[in-house]
Amino acid sequence: MNMRPQPSPRLQRVAILVTPNVFASTLMQAKDFFHLASLRYGRELGLGLVPAYETCLLSAGGEGAQTFSGTRMEAEGALADADVIILPAFWGEFSTASPETTQVLPWLRQQHAKGAVLCGEANGVFWLAEAGLLDGKEATTYWRYFDAFSERYPKIRLNREKHLTDADNLYCAAGLTSACDLYVYVIERFCGPRVAQAVARDILHEVRRSYAPGRIGFGGQKLHQDLQILQVQDWLETHFADKFRFEDLARKHGMSIRNFMRRFHSATGDKPLHYLQRLRIETAKGLLSASAKSIKTISYEVGYDDASFFARLFRQHTGASPNQYRQGYRGGTAAASAARLAQATAEVVSSRLVGA
Repeated sequence: MNMRPQPSPRLQRVAILVTPNVFASTLMQAKDFFHLASLRYGRELGLGLVPAYETCLLSAGGEGAQTFSGTRMEAEGALADADVIILPAFWGEFSTASPETTQVLPWLRQQHAKGAVLCGEANGVFWLAEAGLLDGKEATTYWRYFDAFSERYPKIRLNREKHLTDADNLYCAAGLTSACDLYVYVIERFCGPRVAQAVARDILHEVRRSYAPGRIGFGGQKLHQDLQILQVQDWLETHFADKFRFEDLARKHGMSIRNFMRRFHSATGDKPLHYLQRLRIETAKGLLSASAKSIKTISYEVGYDDASFFARLFRQHTGASPNQYRQGYRGGTAAASAARLAQATAEVVSSRLVGA
């Protein structure tokens, strides 16, 4: 069974959950990210300033709620079908801050069963956990909630080292900056790399992370029952840059090379070499967008001594050279970046004035 992420269908609606005591900043961060992406994607599709998809604030009863800072945030509708659902951070304990669970939890289960992408930010991840969707899967949350999360949800594999996790269309972001990385990833998945790079360039051009963005997109390939292959995948995630032979790796885990190749492909949907290449390329993408390291240095850090070979392989996987990919995020001079940001803001304002 092929468990690799499949091409996403045309995005129709991004829904952002409005609840009492929500942090307005996290809610509007998601709104702005996906609305800007919708405008850029619409322009790419030839729609002019018409958004390519709907980005809306939804609540259990279709009514607004008072945010943590006291501002009232109005919802734009009641819970409805969506392709992407964002669960922002909120103030307080989940048991006291979420009186609408009887309506929201069945909605989340239903939407996930239909194939929706669900994204939790900080303690917004508790929604996914409470719905039972993360049982047996890897997750993360904001560090202040680690102990409470582990105690309340013992069936979930909480990873305290990662800022981002993914499993079966369920994405967890530990905090504000990691949520930005997650949204860019989701935008790339649905709208393509050019739109994602443009949004990141317009909004994140001054962001400085205190962590490596890491890799997203492999969690769905771990939803199998072959424990030995799971051990191999965990080993590869740590040692992807090492020099090794698959024959030796197979022998280390008690398999012949032929049995290993067959079982790996059956469990993950990928051949081992292609899986390793994807791990390396995804890591390189994070380094290219978030660091000033040279292409040669990045090539070496992800496991390739030959920077030319790395560049060819990167183009095969992404459709762009490493330099082109990096420039897609940086876009040249600071003045040019500022001009693009001003243009993007003007487009948003203009679209609202014409009723987009």
